[in-house]
Amino acid sequence: MAAQNPNGSLTTIIENKIATVEFGHPASNSFPRQLLDSLTSELNVLSANEDVSVIVLRSVGTGAFCAGASFDELLAVSNQEQGTIFFSGFANLINAMRSCSKIIVGRIHGKAVGGGVGIAAACDYAFATVDSSIKLSELAIGIGPFVIEPAVSRKIGKSAMSEMTLSAHEWKNTDWAHQKGLYAKVLQDQVELDIDLAHFTSKLASYNPEALIEMKKVMWEGTAHWDNLLLERAAITGKLVLADFCKNVLSQFKK
Repeated sequence: MAAQNPNGSLTTIIENKIATVEFGHPASNSFPRQLLDSLTSELNVLSANEDVSVIVLRSVGTGAFCAGASFDELLAVSNQEQGTIFFSGFANLINAMRSCSKIIVGRIHGKAVGGGVGIAAACDYAFATVDSSIKLSELAIGIGPFVIEPAVSRKIGKSAMSEMTLSAHEWKNTDWAHQKGLYAKVLQDQVELDIDLAHFTSKLASYNPEALIEMKKVMWEGTAHWDNLLLERAAITGKLVLADFCKNVLSQFKK
């Protein structure tokens, strides 16, 4: 199944009980709201597909894995309702990853910023390359990683999340992300990554699918309140993005 539109691309291939979902956008694989909604919908569909046991989540190209939210859409936000609606897209996506009945394996081939870090954190298992540095730059543009914080803190701990957030201009390298638990395995390049990823997911897909479903529930115990929490966080960000500080910084970034 494939969906193409001016706001990005989304393609899914199912083979041997493994669904490979690939998203893409010309602006460093960033997410406009339409692409967020498409990916969320696709994960919900795959969650109910009995022919799928494992989902591989990846992005196109050899550059960044994901640059987070679309700057163009952030700049276009003109009232709090629009801001809340936009950031609720990330809330819905993370909740879809959390509630999906299938194990989600992330293929993080390059840098991840902001919402991209949240997506990596919401994967149940993540492969990365040595080029997969991470940054939470939200404070630097006048907002904060409020929506993705629960997912990031769950993976790397509140202390490491706070360190990343407050050093908003600083990249954390792949070794740091690996040591903190964001990445389960780090490979030298994309060739090695794909070899290990294929072996791992093939093994995983051979396991009892009912056991995988039950294991997914155990792994995400205690997060049912995220349905409301992440939407509340989206409202906070939706308000902050309207401030002159944020608008000015976003304009400079775009230039």
